[in-house]
Amino acid sequence: MTEVRGRARHRRRGKALVIGAPAVLTAAGVLAYGTAFGVFGTDARAGAEAGAAAPAPEAPVWARAVADGFASVDALGQKGTYGGRDGRTVTVRTLADLERYATAPEPYVIVVAGTITVNPTGKEIKVSSDKTIVGSGTSGHIVGGGFFLGQGVHNVIIRNLTIRDAYQGIWNDKEHDFDAVQMDGAHHVWIDHNDLRHMADGLIDSRKDTTYVTVSWNRLGTNNKTFGIGWTEHVTAELTIHHNWFRETEQRNPSTDNVARAHLYNNLLQDDPGTDITSSYGNYARGRTRMVLENSVFQGVNNPVVKDGTAALVQRGNVFSGTKGRNESGGTAFDPRAFYPYTLDPAAEVPALLRSGAGPRTTIGTASTPTPARTTPAAAPTVLTVAKDGSGRFTSVQKAVDAVPAGNSSRVVIRVSPGVYRETVTIPSNKPQVTIEGTGGSRKDTVLVEGHASGMTRPDGSGTYGTGGSATVAVEADDFQARNLTISNDFDEAANRNLNGHQAVALRTAADRILLDGVIVSGDQDTLLLDTAAKARLGRVYVTGSYVIGNVDFVFGRATAVIDRSVLTLKKRWDGTSAGYVTAPSTPAGRKGFLITRSTVNGDVAAGGFFLGRPWHAGGDATLSPQTTVRDSVLSAAVKRTPWTDMGGFSWKADRFAEYRNTGPGAGPAHTDRPHLSSAEAAAQDTRHWLGDWNPRTP
Repeated sequence: MTEVRGRARHRRRGKALVIGAPAVLTAAGVLAYGTAFGVFGTDARAGAEAGAAAPAPEAPVWARAVADGFASVDALGQKGTYGGRDGRTVTVRTLADLERYATAPEPYVIVVAGTITVNPTGKEIKVSSDKTIVGSGTSGHIVGGGFFLGQGVHNVIIRNLTIRDAYQGIWNDKEHDFDAVQMDGAHHVWIDHNDLRHMADGLIDSRKDTTYVTVSWNRLGTNNKTFGIGWTEHVTAELTIHHNWFRETEQRNPSTDNVARAHLYNNLLQDDPGTDITSSYGNYARGRTRMVLENSVFQGVNNPVVKDGTAALVQRGNVFSGTKGRNESGGTAFDPRAFYPYTLDPAAEVPALLRSGAGPRTTIGTASTPTPARTTPAAAPTVLTVAKDGSGRFTSVQKAVDAVPAGNSSRVVIRVSPGVYRETVTIPSNKPQVTIEGTGGSRKDTVLVEGHASGMTRPDGSGTYGTGGSATVAVEADDFQARNLTISNDFDEAANRNLNGHQAVALRTAADRILLDGVIVSGDQDTLLLDTAAKARLGRVYVTGSYVIGNVDFVFGRATAVIDRSVLTLKKRWDGTSAGYVTAPSTPAGRKGFLITRSTVNGDVAAGGFFLGRPWHAGGDATLSPQTTVRDSVLSAAVKRTPWTDMGGFSWKADRFAEYRNTGPGAGPAHTDRPHLSSAEAAAQDTRHWLGDWNPRTP
């Protein structure tokens, strides 16, 4: 690829491979990585500024999953719902071990590997905060009991489990309050991909002001009082209930009483004729509930949608087949998109989606559902394996990419075993829907690395690499995804200080709908090039739960990109100085540039040395309108008090650079040289507005 820009650049210190991984990955230390995933959690912000102990082993890839819907909203001192990912992962097979870890004060990812029978029957295991309780494949069963989340318990994920069979033989049982999941005053809870059935009382009871809850992709069946919400006079609770399959359930499907915001979408309620269980009603808005009900399907349900006179219920796009009785709506509710982004599946597709995708799965995906994610199950992907030792189908990543058929119409997942793969990788434009994911326990276990720089001559003598051509990994195909790995450029700048052209890209994207989830992208100058296929073409990128490491313009290009819940790690230059620029956007006019949100900017560098960005008018193009917005993020003292600067004769003040609600020692009040967005402006500068009709999704 020819040089994409020409400008004077400073040099940097080189690096070498140490113990099988690039030295940059070990030298960056805690400020680069924090404890295992901790930098993305509630306590990470202070820790990122103050420093912490050496990184702990990371949780498995699938344990990085975070909730969508209301459980993703930052509130009550909790930054979304991510469960126990900051803690150890333990596997349990006995009731004693399950209780031991579920009730512990420390965060844990608790993997249930087998059937655990609860004794005495009906016992509800008390769960403390910061826990992920997840079934191993479809083998995790809790029989004869369930879970209880008490007042103030928060940040809990219950996932991929079957919870069943506490039923005591009395259909409308008033004596045995045996629930699968009961929550009394909890907040930030995600109940996902479970099979809940045949309990003495509720399958889910969300009581006493429990709030910021998402219930998604569950099967709920063979029960009387299925899913009750309320038991309070207060109107504060906020819940999202989507992609759940209610089958052969009589009542509370759900019943929502005094819920401030209830968002129900893409659910299937099914009452088959000729069975022992007959539905009393479907979705019920009671008291002062405000409910939005969208693109759900009701088959054979009596009184499918019921509304009290005091409640508000807005219906959109629902489908009713063989139903009878009350089907009501009225009043003004709320706009769910004002709180989080989401994607509606067509109602006609909901029955097939849920019959194939609801309930426990054989494998847990890495569904990072940051603000714009959805978890619609995709068709089973083609899987190609890569391992250096020959145990996979291929020994290099590029060989696996070469094996992907041109014009492939479904996703191909390239699973790369731990190791250091010194090679360049290109995903050509005619091979969309490719995922490259590391299979190790840490994103540092699988490393794709090369050391090319812009001014280096290509081996065939055909000229220099140029900036874009220096990339270790180049993505030119739409719908690419990368997970759980490191992409690095380890060009040794100190050893090549006389070279003309020290730009050295780790990852270049030049396509649309690119998802980078839980990766490290490491380099010095020009680490991450987020580009488009052409100036007139849109190229959207979503980076989540990741680290980007560099020093000069290390996030640059003309793409429309969101960096969310991630860490931008600042590095010293090759000569030991602390000076640089985080972003260099080259956004075309009329498009959105870079949005950094809910992230951290830090590093082992001196105070006051780094700009947040400068405007790159590539080739002197005055029609460009570069944009970077940094919002709701933690800025270390390394950030300059005047964080924006000019570039190539173009003033940053003539382009679009702003902040909003940042914190940390590098943040500062609004003034002439540090513009802040107003609340109204900030409302239009968020992930949903950036990505438009695309919502990143995982298989």
